[in-house]
Amino acid sequence: MKFFLLLSFIAFCWAQYDPHTQYERTSIVHLFEWRWVDIAKECERYLGPKGFGGVQVSPPSENIVVYNPYRPWWERYQPISYKICTRSGNEEEFRDMVKRCNDVGVRIYVDAVINHMCGAGGGAGTSSTCGSYYDANKREFPEVPYSAWDFNDGKCDGEISNYNDAYQVRNCRLVGLLDLALEKDYVRGVVADYMNRLIDIGVAGFRLDAAKHMWPGDIKAILDKLHNLNTAWFDSGSRPFIFQEVIDLGGEAISSSEYFENGRVTEFKYGAKLGTVIRKWSGEKMAYLKNWGEGWGFVPTDRALVFVDNHDNQRGHGAGGASILTFWDARMYKMAVGFMLAHPYGFTRVMSSYYWERNIQNGQDVNDWIGPPNDNGVTKEVTINPDTTCGNGWVCEHRWRQIRNMVAFRNVVNGEPFSNWWDNGSNQVAFGRGNKGFIVFNNDDWALLITLQTGLPAGTYCDVISGDKIDGNCTGIKVYVENDGTAQFSISHCAEDPFIAIHVEAKL
Repeated sequence: MKFFLLLSFIAFCWAQYDPHTQYERTSIVHLFEWRWVDIAKECERYLGPKGFGGVQVSPPSENIVVYNPYRPWWERYQPISYKICTRSGNEEEFRDMVKRCNDVGVRIYVDAVINHMCGAGGGAGTSSTCGSYYDANKREFPEVPYSAWDFNDGKCDGEISNYNDAYQVRNCRLVGLLDLALEKDYVRGVVADYMNRLIDIGVAGFRLDAAKHMWPGDIKAILDKLHNLNTAWFDSGSRPFIFQEVIDLGGEAISSSEYFENGRVTEFKYGAKLGTVIRKWSGEKMAYLKNWGEGWGFVPTDRALVFVDNHDNQRGHGAGGASILTFWDARMYKMAVGFMLAHPYGFTRVMSSYYWERNIQNGQDVNDWIGPPNDNGVTKEVTINPDTTCGNGWVCEHRWRQIRNMVAFRNVVNGEPFSNWWDNGSNQVAFGRGNKGFIVFNNDDWALLITLQTGLPAGTYCDVISGDKIDGNCTGIKVYVENDGTAQFSISHCAEDPFIAIHVEAKL
């Protein structure tokens, strides 16, 4: 009996690191600013069939409406109440999305904004997505309700000015946002009630926005109040998956490791370093990726949520700077995402974006605020073109053949060891995942032609980067693996996608 209780305790303690994806679904996608009705459709028509594990959705809580002169993306991160009521849809549409996605094995993870409410300069009135009254000047949010007593003004009256002062970072206002006093039982209870409503609806977990700006103990106190996941889709006793936005590039007072007890953390060094390597900046080479992961000073793999870019740093915010690769750098971006999805480190999240009109001035995009495609502030439908790409201004990187096929690659090789590394000392590298998959990159300025040990069974394989396996044939390049496991690879340095990936389910 004691042994059983110990096992149960260990399982409970580790539960917050488990994304609760269905068996052999190993990646999630951030459908940034999508409407709930479009996410429901995408789960059924694409994400489920293509093996995606889940969706990170934009904050569902009622937010301030900002005209700047048009509504920016960042208004979603300025709550007014915890009503489920935004430009993505209402509570009924949210509930329908969660049910339909869960029913096809695609989990929903909510971006939870619980560190703060709207900005101190937000004024007063009913300019909010559900028409709720608020008065930012008096720190009054009656629909919650919060009053001035529920904010950190007594501890810190101004904005964060020194990121080497942990007290400031966690108690002062982040870019003017009204900082909640999360050490108060009442505030913790209100936040937990909001998250529990979402859990009861059927979400699988949460991204905790601005976790670095909350004390780890306050987060834990809230998490301890959360319900188990809904047994309509999850095993009895399942705990919500938690991943915390902690920007830790080193050199500051706060480190990611302080948050490990609460769940995974967003490893921002991952995209910043990988972008530098793929761009070949600062003398970096892909050959140096042999010990990628903890060997590069990253957090432990079972505590990491990793990504090439996110909604912040693809606009120059957050962390990473100019090295961050995005859909604007499509050729290098596909290589970076391909590497991420082939490599065993961390739990992976793919970005799915929308277009905006960039205007770079002095190295900064002055249009970095632009919100999703819209008609007079009403978010546009995500339309699907005949070639399966998206229309209406939506980028949908997750639908790019190279990326969705690498999501499938990761599913196939899940649990297999990192193996058969090869490099030329420069930017041509290859590695396998046990006897299930193999990938080769040519990021040099000259052609690659070489025979490599793949570790795969003999046979003819379809390269899933240049094409698909359809009706027993390859629409792209074929790779022939010999009886000894070797195969010849030829990749031009001028190729549109200078990498090749094969796996056992792409074998003819």
